[in-house]
Amino acid sequence: MEAFWISTVAIFVAELGDKSQLMAMTFATRFKAWIVILGITVATAVVHLLSVALGGLVGDWLPTTAISIVAGLAFLGFAAWTLRGDELTEEESKKAQRTTRNALIAVTVAFFLSELGDKTMLATITLATRYDDWVGTWIGSTVGMVAADALAILVGRLLGKHLPEKAIRYGAAAAFAVFGVILLVEAFL
Repeated sequence: MEAFWISTVAIFVAELGDKSQLMAMTFATRFKAWIVILGITVATAVVHLLSVALGGLVGDWLPTTAISIVAGLAFLGFAAWTLRGDELTEEESKKAQRTTRNALIAVTVAFFLSELGDKTMLATITLATRYDDWVGTWIGSTVGMVAADALAILVGRLLGKHLPEKAIRYGAAAAFAVFGVILLVEAFL
């Protein structure tokens, strides 16, 4: 259960202020929220399963101390990445708005492609190198991502464009930095 809970929280935080949340809000203006959430869930489950598999392979080859150091530095990098912010490109925004065919397929494919190489994918790989429980890491990271995107859809519908984007970005960056420092301290103790 430890891998599940840590993965859920870490990926939830990683997703705050990410372009995937912006995509979720954009899709939710055109399609029913449950279709958008289902598409996000399918895409995330597949991407994070691949991430956990890759992280499990890498984790088996590296010593524990090296994994903790790399993971700690990665989380500090994620903190910096989060501070930089993420925005939808004009092309991504137009694609989300003009898609009218099968909404579920459109949302699933868009999220799958946008998550490849994204910080949540890299964070999931990093978490998988730390924990032997690949199922807990996979399900936890998927739940964390879907929860963050569902929250974005809900808040976006309730508050529109009055979201404190800067505060969300700073809070998520701080949480990543804390995770990074904890991992580095653990490595050297």
